[in-house]
Amino acid sequence: MTIKRQSGILLHPTSLPSPYGIGDLGKEAFEFVDFLTRSRQKLWQVLPLNPAGYGESPFQSFSAFAGNPLLISIDRLVEQGLLTPQDIHPLPSFSEDRVEFARVRAYKEDLLRKAFTAFQNRLKAPEYQDFVAGAHWLGDYALFMALKQYFGGLPWNHWDASIALRQEQAMENFRQLLKQEIEYHFFLQFTFFRQWMALKRYANDRGIKIIGDLPIFVSYDSSDAWANPHLFELDELGNPAKVAGVPPDYFSETGQLWGNPHYRWAAMEKDDYKWWRERFKGLLETVDIIRIDHFRGFELTGKSPPARQRPLTVGG
Repeated sequence: MTIKRQSGILLHPTSLPSPYGIGDLGKEAFEFVDFLTRSRQKLWQVLPLNPAGYGESPFQSFSAFAGNPLLISIDRLVEQGLLTPQDIHPLPSFSEDRVEFARVRAYKEDLLRKAFTAFQNRLKAPEYQDFVAGAHWLGDYALFMALKQYFGGLPWNHWDASIALRQEQAMENFRQLLKQEIEYHFFLQFTFFRQWMALKRYANDRGIKIIGDLPIFVSYDSSDAWANPHLFELDELGNPAKVAGVPPDYFSETGQLWGNPHYRWAAMEKDDYKWWRERFKGLLETVDIIRIDHFRGFELTGKSPPARQRPLTVGG
């Protein structure tokens, strides 16, 4: 196979200019593609686009499959008639140098919920229904995020034991109790991927390929670990039994302890690594080239007991 030498730029969409305090998938993203075209660049590396977890890092995400709602363009929602110009004003004075995540999240969350309210009469639209039906990961992710809000943002091993361990009756009860919040997260993911795919098509039509990231490990506090505990090295209470890191090397004399749960590779082998195949398939539908982050983690990974076990909260 011959690989043609090409050049491009690494820029996470959050770093694009925006009056809303954080870069998004609006016109500035399309203008950046135009800039790449004028500069005769062929690649745009975007890093992970998943919903950022603790520390606002896209490498510590609540899902390996979902998109980050903070990247949703407010202007596009106005164009769709889901928001009015009056909804977005007065516009807060955000920092021009950095993302103030707490302020941005509060501002955009309010607008996204208003847009969701306006979207209620479009829930039966075929495009929306097809997206919800086709995203195999969406149900667990939306329930996970709804539960996370219900339990005050706590990690899932601090939720009531019945739902943390996904007992059937608890799952059904919470699906009914949090039905509207679950639908809200369906809407966010539909909107994110609709906007992202429009941007990707625009880039591809101009000869620009998107490079996306696939971090080797997922966050413990993620819908992936909660929904698939049998695929990760967790104990009977759902706590991490072993966590990931790398041994001492050129970059660190003491090694690095990342804290992500280790995979149960033997369990994954039983279904021909279905979770991994779905992960690659989903990512290749949204980007053109995958960067595995990082190869050292695949080639030589360390295991360590977690620094501190946290018992499940029982009650409710």
